Amino acid sequence: MTDNNPNPNPHPHPPQNLPPPPPPPPPPNSRVPGESGSNRSSAYGGQKPHYPNPPDATNPDPATLREQWRFAVKQYSRWYSQAWGTAILAGLSFFALGWIIKGSNPLPSFVKHEDETKQRDQRQQGGHDDDHQSPKS
Repeated sequence: MTDNNPNPNPHPHPPQNLPPPPPPPPPPNSRVPGESGSNRSSAYGGQKPHYPNPPDATNPDPATLREQWRFAVKQYSRWYSQAWGTAILAGLSFFALGWIIKGSNPLPSFVKHEDETKQRDQRQQGGHDDDHQSPKS
């Protein structure tokens, strides 16, 4: 027996233990406090804006401020050192990758410096180089 019903559920009603649907979004013409516009009096309406993280009504005591400051300094120094460590590790990794790809020192400035010192030393010794002797006839 074949049934062409695309819904295999024999109960047409959904279960009753579902959470309530989310509230509908605000209408698009609603105004946000502080939003610029030609009619500023309707934007504020005499109400204070509600911030997600309002400031404290009073300053905390000095011990709490000291503890918060120490935590912030510790956290910042940890992030700072991790950033430097990551940068150094990335630099060394790229240097090693360049060495592997090129097969020699990937920084041409060091090679050029060695060549210049070698040439200067050759000139000071009178131009004789044991590695590059001219063939004798």
